[in-house]
Amino acid sequence: METSSSRVLVVEDSEPFRKFICSVLGKRPELQIIGEVSDGLEAVQRAEELQPDLIVLDIGLPSLNGIEVARRARKLSAESTILFVSQESSADVVQEALGTGADGYVVKTDAGRELLEAVNAVLRGDQFVSRKFSGHDFVGASNLQVAPLSRTEVYTSAALTLPRKAESPHRHEVRFYSDDEYFLDGFTQFIGAALNAGNAVIVVATESHRDSLLLRLEADGVDVAAAIKQGSYVPLDAADALVRLTVNDMPDPVRCREVIGDLVMVAAKGVKGEHRQVVVCGEIAPTLLSLGNVEGAIQLEHLWDEITEGYGVQTLCGYLWSAFPDRESSQVFRRICREHSAVHGTELGY
Repeated sequence: METSSSRVLVVEDSEPFRKFICSVLGKRPELQIIGEVSDGLEAVQRAEELQPDLIVLDIGLPSLNGIEVARRARKLSAESTILFVSQESSADVVQEALGTGADGYVVKTDAGRELLEAVNAVLRGDQFVSRKFSGHDFVGASNLQVAPLSRTEVYTSAALTLPRKAESPHRHEVRFYSDDEYFLDGFTQFIGAALNAGNAVIVVATESHRDSLLLRLEADGVDVAAAIKQGSYVPLDAADALVRLTVNDMPDPVRCREVIGDLVMVAAKGVKGEHRQVVVCGEIAPTLLSLGNVEGAIQLEHLWDEITEGYGVQTLCGYLWSAFPDRESSQVFRRICREHSAVHGTELGY
């Protein structure tokens, strides 16, 4: 008896996680992956062109978030079944996602054990949400199936989870620098120490700062090329990060949870040793502040702290004193400080 085939469009902007999804789906010969997309607007176009049987859809996407993709896809590809696979674990977000007409919702950290089960459920016409939401009553989910609890199943892929360690508590610190030279010196020391300790380091900075940091690290004997290849050194552009994290120039909570969570999980692959940890240094919120977006910068600092606490990440934010003309008397300065667990560089101005 011939098994019918289901055509699948995978929409996920994190390449490692997209490969993971395709690998899991590839275990089922009746699932035919007909497209892989990393952008929201492109996802809508491909859904209309391909008319897939199933769309596996992330929420935090460039150009258009997944919830809006689902709304548009329901109009342009009405026969497609939609299954969200997202890092977001808020019941409100799940309700909003299912409210688009989607048929299922899997939290990324549970995808290893739930993805195929969810695919089976939604393709036969049932709704499905991750076991994390057992007990929740989602409006409009009359055929809802919740993944059964299992005390024996443990999903430990380093690409998906970063275990919290008592020896590596969450920290979100800020340091103020008098000029670029002090800024680069401070970040070089921070990055070098973190790499030498066997940690993975995510650096989110402007292009000029990233280039200067690379030269300084290499001058200090750090094999940056090897660290990048290993995945323990992840340099990113602050402006690009802002595009992915914001909507209408303000940090978007859903995008932030998706993008930051994916970033940390991917960086975790580059960590070696028992007491592995991801550390971050950067100037994303400072970049927003430099553009005059005070509320956006403070909100991003707050979201960053809230999200990274769940992963045990250590973060160092770097601000130049030039952003605070009145220095310690500045209300903006005090509000920035309140969003951090420790403040450095105020006594000497660097």
